[in-house]
Amino acid sequence: MSFKTILAILDTADNCTAVSDFAFAIAAQNNAHVIGLHAETVAVVPLVAPMEIPDPVAVQALQDMAHAETVEVERIFRRKAQTEGISFEWRSFSSSAGYGSAPLIESARSADLLIASQADPARPSDSHVDVDNFLFESGRPVLLIPFILRQPKPIKRVLVAWNGSKEAARATFDALPILQAADEVEVFSVDPVDNALQSAAVAGADIAATLARHGVKATLATATTTDRNISAVIENRLSDSSIDLLVMGAYTHSRLWQMIFGGTTKSLLQSMTALTLLSR
Repeated sequence: MSFKTILAILDTADNCTAVSDFAFAIAAQNNAHVIGLHAETVAVVPLVAPMEIPDPVAVQALQDMAHAETVEVERIFRRKAQTEGISFEWRSFSSSAGYGSAPLIESARSADLLIASQADPARPSDSHVDVDNFLFESGRPVLLIPFILRQPKPIKRVLVAWNGSKEAARATFDALPILQAADEVEVFSVDPVDNALQSAAVAGADIAATLARHGVKATLATATTTDRNISAVIENRLSDSSIDLLVMGAYTHSRLWQMIFGGTTKSLLQSMTALTLLSR
């Protein structure tokens, strides 16, 4: 098993280089085809008082800015593709719905792996991708790059955040090509409970055994939250073990629940320190 179609979500010129670098690096390892995907989105139209009529000058300026970014993103992507000599294609769509529009989601559903970048809070932009749309609507795994990480590096140490959920199971199997190439894989459970198949002391043993049959040598580890939340426990484990990639199921609750109450996924995505592969 390997990734054969990789979709690089190229939302801004600022992070396009990093996303392209990661996409082509993984493509080279898997002999894969890379699709560069960009949405040309115009910001909210300014209105002119007193009749609240759209200002044509401002509208044209916004459209020009959005198109200029599209041109720059495509230039960066094509230059990288030609340098690497890897099979690729470019797709750009204009839409007021941004990355939630149907053509973009449809493109994502036919890919083995999506790659996107975490937004840099110091560089706000209306063009930033809403990764949640792809997680909830595409059915495909998303590899998210922290904004602090701009250059690809080998993925040697992987942490699988395991809670026995269907989302965690999907993420684990979606990540198989990466797990098989890694030097170390740890199945990490936080506050595990006893169930019909195994005790809390050996949480994750079944998935580790399945991974072993795929040639993945995985170790087991558990932790308790005590006075911390789950995301803090996982973050500490990532740091203490110098993890290159976190694999986890995303949003075990509904989108509405996440918007109102938040959750482990949202907390981890706000303070990313390692590459993170998410599936839902």
